[in-house]
Amino acid sequence: MIISIIAVLFTFGLVIFLHEFGHFLVCKLSGIRVDAFSFGFGKELLGFTRGDTRYSVRLIPLGGYVKPAGEDIEEVSAEQEKLLENSKSSALLENSNQPAAEKTDRIPVKAENTELPSYMYFAKPWYVRLGVVMAGPTMNYLLAFILFSGVILGVGEPVPSSEPVISEITAGYPAELAGLKNGDRVLKINGTAVATWELMAKTIHANPGREISVLYRRAAEERTIKLIPRAAPDGAGRGVIGIAPGVSYNSVPVFKGLAMGLHQCWYWTAFTVKTLASNISKREKPDLAGPIGIVNIVSKAAHTGAADLVFLIGLISVAVGFFNLLPIPLLDGGWAVLFLFEGIFKRRITPVIMKYVNGAGIGLLMSILLFATYSDIMRIKTSHDAKKAAATTQEGLDETSKQFGIALPVKDK
Repeated sequence: MIISIIAVLFTFGLVIFLHEFGHFLVCKLSGIRVDAFSFGFGKELLGFTRGDTRYSVRLIPLGGYVKPAGEDIEEVSAEQEKLLENSKSSALLENSNQPAAEKTDRIPVKAENTELPSYMYFAKPWYVRLGVVMAGPTMNYLLAFILFSGVILGVGEPVPSSEPVISEITAGYPAELAGLKNGDRVLKINGTAVATWELMAKTIHANPGREISVLYRRAAEERTIKLIPRAAPDGAGRGVIGIAPGVSYNSVPVFKGLAMGLHQCWYWTAFTVKTLASNISKREKPDLAGPIGIVNIVSKAAHTGAADLVFLIGLISVAVGFFNLLPIPLLDGGWAVLFLFEGIFKRRITPVIMKYVNGAGIGLLMSILLFATYSDIMRIKTSHDAKKAAATTQEGLDETSKQFGIALPVKDK
């Protein structure tokens, strides 16, 4: 339990903190004053002020935040109006101090010094602000690249076993729900012998949504189950049951390890894009993992080994970076779109429009969070109910089993 808590705090803290550090670093390099830079949220536990920045460590160590001066566009607009009024007032007073000043002489001159201080966020050109918002996701991808490369160089290149022996089972998938376990050796599928993992996988891939019979050996006992492969989440039309083979590792040269780490960043980003595109085109609900699901995954990885946990942190970092690049208001990608609009059309979004845009962004982000959390809960409930059904039902396939993709031994058709 303690290991799980530490792993979760470390994972979320590292990924989100480095994301914010990216924003902080580019702000400093761009001459933008940073009023606050914090590790964690909530009550300040300790901190110090250096220059114009308050550095602090806070109660909840799940990430952090950075506060550039003048990042609120409404406050910036109010500041500009204040500067304009002060400049006009100064011009009137200067004119009225002359002895022969007439009422008609007190004409406001062109306002001077109405520009925002150069250290403020919205005083910077659009491309500087674009660099600031892009720095967060960039830092996430840099972290993922370092972690992926580190695991590959430290552990080696994974080489899947050719034996049809299950080494890993994905929670909530048909294999787990039907009762298969690590170490089970698959002997036949639909009555046809499968001597290699490749042959077994090919048979499963060819049967999405169709019931298959699996003969397997556990210890010295042979058993038969029936299950239904589900469609792969990448939209490729393959059937999957949530199993993986054993893996051995071969050492790799440094350059190749770095190249493989870079490829992992690309692969998981492309996989996410293809999966979401497939969900949208087929009008399917995306299989999102929310906070509960991620905590559960990190907790399990913490008990399987350091390499698994480090690799998972890399995956989560890619996910956070990619999510923040989405063109959704309030996310980095949403700001990037607005700044690009400003650069192309030479017009800045007004505070009034931004108010509505941000409101829509909050609503959309809350909807995504609620949907992901609901998916987590339903995934846990489905897995729990299916395991219970598999343990208590030995014959027949009722409607409850069907909805979980399970087909226990039934009479011949």
